Amino acid sequence: MNPRRKKRLIITSSLILGLSLAIGLVLFALQQNIDLFYTPTEVIKGKNETGIKPEIGQRLRIGGMVVNGTVQRDPDSLKVSFDLIDNGGGIVTIFFDGILPDLFREGQGIVAQGELMSAKEVSAFEVLAKHDEEYMPPEVAEALDGMDHLKTNTNK
Repeated sequence: MNPRRKKRLIITSSLILGLSLAIGLVLFALQQNIDLFYTPTEVIKGKNETGIKPEIGQRLRIGGMVVNGTVQRDPDSLKVSFDLIDNGGGIVTIFFDGILPDLFREGQGIVAQGELMSAKEVSAFEVLAKHDEEYMPPEVAEALDGMDHLKTNTNK
């Protein structure tokens, strides 16, 4: 092999190796930061299409309806817990330490971001509530389809 071809082969091989390493590192970093959306039923039974359940310690987003009568607040801190339900009947308990959104209430559709602690418990670091009567994130709207009987009318 002549020296010119050898030099080109080394440069090309180095570029391919460097690019492969960069792509591998990016994919590894993204894998640890992806928050997948689940409903309470999907957390318990697994995704409908694949049957894959989230693992303990996995970061996730979970959306559903706050069950009436389940909001429990610690009088000495900002800790709060409540149950979340969807149209599949799955119930998951959310634990949150912080200030809840002003629009948070029982019978409200919410999305919580956090970490799965056990098969039916999530430790949330963020809780989002819908911002008006009309809007709801599409994933939550699908999960709550047909659950109007859980909503309470707060305008009375």
